Amino acid sequence: MENKENTDGALNAELSDSELNEILRARREKLDALVLSGQNPFERVKFDQTHRSKDVADNYAALEGKEVKLAGRIVSRRIMGKASFAHILDRDGTIQLYFKGDNLGESYELFKKLDIGDIIGAEGTVFTTHKGEISVSVTAFTLLSKSLLPLPEKYHGLKDSDLRYRQRYVDVIANPEVKEVFKTRSRIIGAIRRFLDAEGFLEVETPVLQTLAGGASARPFVTHHNTLDLDMYMRVAPELYLKRLIVGGFERVYEIGKMFRNEGMSVKHNPEFTMMELYQAYTDVNGMMDITERIYDRVRAEISVPDVITYEDTELSLKTPWRRLSMLEAVREYAGADFSKAKTVEAARKLAERAGVNADGLNTWGAILYSVFDGKVEDKLIQPTFIYDYPVEESPLAKKKPSDPRFTERFELFIYAREMGNAYSELNDPNDQRARFEYQMKLKAAGDTEAQAFDEDFVTALEYGMPPTGGLGLGLDRMIMLLTNSSSIRDVILFPTMKPKK
Repeated sequence: MENKENTDGALNAELSDSELNEILRARREKLDALVLSGQNPFERVKFDQTHRSKDVADNYAALEGKEVKLAGRIVSRRIMGKASFAHILDRDGTIQLYFKGDNLGESYELFKKLDIGDIIGAEGTVFTTHKGEISVSVTAFTLLSKSLLPLPEKYHGLKDSDLRYRQRYVDVIANPEVKEVFKTRSRIIGAIRRFLDAEGFLEVETPVLQTLAGGASARPFVTHHNTLDLDMYMRVAPELYLKRLIVGGFERVYEIGKMFRNEGMSVKHNPEFTMMELYQAYTDVNGMMDITERIYDRVRAEISVPDVITYEDTELSLKTPWRRLSMLEAVREYAGADFSKAKTVEAARKLAERAGVNADGLNTWGAILYSVFDGKVEDKLIQPTFIYDYPVEESPLAKKKPSDPRFTERFELFIYAREMGNAYSELNDPNDQRARFEYQMKLKAAGDTEAQAFDEDFVTALEYGMPPTGGLGLGLDRMIMLLTNSSSIRDVILFPTMKPKK
């Protein structure tokens, strides 16, 4: 029944359920026959590759007429009587194999029984076909694994987004451009590591499982430790542990790892995501702006992304330095509300209402200012922009601005109206930190599920003395989305969170 597949081996998209079931049955029968003949492909344990597809293509002049050993998955085939062609896919791409009956003898009949998706090892000599395609003339091959399920139809690929995310292993076979995104992801994270290592930062690991959910205003995932009979939390951020290391004298530390937040899901939110956080002693929020720009510059250089890119049909200039704008300035420019003239909470509330923001239930000047920024400004920050001077109510871990204690020395980076990073001049006054935690506890008691917990041990660490410190967090999934022109965070996470099928 394999004639239900196209002549080049692609699965016919118009197959009925019964025809598909017949193909599945036929493939299992082939496996059974192989096992009975003592040729169980799943018993193969090793194949020594000498080259991969890209090696042969890039070094054809030196390899022409030479013997090579390749391995990969059959993704197309053309059976033509006494001679046939197939393409195999390996980690670097595809290459054509030429199978000739005169060269292979009885094993040529075995080749004709192979299916799209089967994994083979092949050895032979490198040559070019009459049409100019670099190929390998096979002198021997081995079936290394039998594919019992057919691959998606070649020309349409795997396009159902839900199925693509659930079956990423098929997605990267059917859609080579998807594999390239994840190769780029690896290069981006590697570039960040190399940059920070060269800058004298030490990569560390801090607990993922924590007794307190701190370091960010977010709703945590809760679990339970049976032996200790204790509720624990998947970390929402590594911040408080990394700052403990600054207290301990490390001076420059960073961590790249998974964070977990029990919140909504969208094209820019996944409950499990990757973040980079760094902390540097003896610098401040301005130093963090500088290093953020340098990280982006380094990454763009390593993956060859230009100064000007197109993301989601919008042209973005990533050329540094980026615009730096205080929150007061941003609200005045984009929402037409000048909060510097609002001297009271009531005046601030009226300004918000005139700007079209409902400020009911907000009882501080800073909270009202932030609500206007959140509702009327963020979606206008398309080009890279640092927004700094955040209200103290919104920044429980950041140092107050000496010239105006209503604000903190904090920034968030926005690109394409998305928060891409967050940084502070870190709060190192233990008395102030204690008071901020107490305020967070009041919010939690009032029903705020994202308010931070009171971390007594962290306050104790600050009482030993923490030097002036700058801290930065970058959402790496969003950075990768931007630099690979990916529209959804699920497109840059290999196995995104999915609701199980019933």
